[in-house]
Amino acid sequence: MTLPPTTEDHLREDHYRRFLKPYEHLARPFGADGFGRRAEGFARFFGTPTFLVGQTVLVACWIAVNVMAVFRWDPYPFILLNLMFSLQAAYAAPLILLAQTRQADRDKAQADADAHHRETVAATTLKGQQTAQESIELLRRLIDENTRLTQQVEGLTEQIHGKLVAAPG
Repeated sequence: MTLPPTTEDHLREDHYRRFLKPYEHLARPFGADGFGRRAEGFARFFGTPTFLVGQTVLVACWIAVNVMAVFRWDPYPFILLNLMFSLQAAYAAPLILLAQTRQADRDKAQADADAHHRETVAATTLKGQQTAQESIELLRRLIDENTRLTQQVEGLTEQIHGKLVAAPG
């Protein structure tokens, strides 16, 4: 079972979301206070099937009651209903635009963090490649030195063998 990450996990240098830390202030589109939570919930509620069906039922009931009832608080052409729609639009449009703007900010922050992460990975990869190249060069030098020493040992062995064979016996 995998446990959800804790705040301490996000502070670790090797945590996978460490590049997003500078952008944590964008986590809540409308802020972290009570108004922000309610405004975000309200903006997210628009466009949902629940909202659309609920509004359709409410409007249908409003019209049915005002057409058939004895007490008509909003007779045809339903000016009060139009006023309610205007009031709803006056609040909904800015909230939705604010949510879109903040989402764009979060998307940009995510893209910036991704780019920073890619740059870090690229730099680490380049450093690893340079280290590997240096190691290869060192190995080449060591092999060349080993070859040179082996040739010297072979030459000395031939000299010793020549002196031993030539020595009177």
